[in-house]
Amino acid sequence: MYARNDIDCGHLVRRASAVWGDTRVEAATANEDTFHYTNAAPQASKFDQGLELWLGLETYLLRNAAGHGRRLIVFTGPIFSDVDPVYRDVEIPLLYFEVAVFLEGDSLAATGYVVDQTPQLKDLPDVPHPGATQDEAPPLGPFRTFQVPIRDHAVLTGLDLAQLSVVDRMPIAAALPTAQVTSTWRELTSPECLDLDFDLQN
Repeated sequence: MYARNDIDCGHLVRRASAVWGDTRVEAATANEDTFHYTNAAPQASKFDQGLELWLGLETYLLRNAAGHGRRLIVFTGPIFSDVDPVYRDVEIPLLYFEVAVFLEGDSLAATGYVVDQTPQLKDLPDVPHPGATQDEAPPLGPFRTFQVPIRDHAVLTGLDLAQLSVVDRMPIAAALPTAQVTSTWRELTSPECLDLDFDLQN
């Protein structure tokens, strides 16, 4: 699957987020756990290696939003769909999601994100690009990052996120509770583009 191409076995949970604990043994175990295949997904190498904004969102929220020890709980994974291209008999997820949960004051808060490694094509194909063979990697091109209502994550993944949807701090999630999925996504070019319904702490 990963030989002779630009597809990486990408970490879903990064090592830096998991390597902590009260003892060295706990930290070492957490480090090793990030290398299991259950924490991996096929990602374009530029997507996996160049996710400065995607990875930076956790750091930004820790520094500016999360209080009480500044810890986050993060749910992350691929969003599977019928248009994911097939490469070497494996479907390559075009979208990945992340939901960050934290305490804001004494209240639970959450925000959701999607990163998109869809090819930059006018029409999204449901198979690799025209002329590709099974040994050619699909055109997983430049990725984009979006802030997304958590209710959209629930629809796209089938996960029960009802408790987190009600504490979603993206204002449009509350303002337009019945908006069509994807219609209220906010593209991010930096953490400062985040739209949150509270003042960030200094």
